[in-house]
Amino acid sequence: MPGFLVTTASSIICTHGATVSVASGNTRVKAAGAFVAVLSDVGTVSGCPFQIPFGSGTKPQPCVTVRFLVPATRVRIGGQPALLQTSSGICQSAEQIPQGPPTVVSTQMRVKAT
Repeated sequence: MPGFLVTTASSIICTHGATVSVASGNTRVKAAGAFVAVLSDVGTVSGCPFQIPFGSGTKPQPCVTVRFLVPATRVRIGGQPALLQTSSGICQSAEQIPQGPPTVVSTQMRVKAT
């Protein structure tokens, strides 16, 4: 599915509304002044408030990373598929427990790919 390219400046949130930042391994290709994210990049989540019931209280189980699963099919950067606004992924806790999909809130609006 076509979508705008995700960059290091894109606004992404985890399932619970915390901020996700992507530090791209790509150091050559930019879109709108920021490096384009690729499939091998991992998003880092900061400030996720998620907790699970544990005994008589709760246990913090925040999202800490985001792994993207479905990249662009036709655009590659340095041999890696690019990430799109429509790319799906999964948020994970420190124990690698799946937490749900991230949401790309905003991205650059100049370069679209499939």
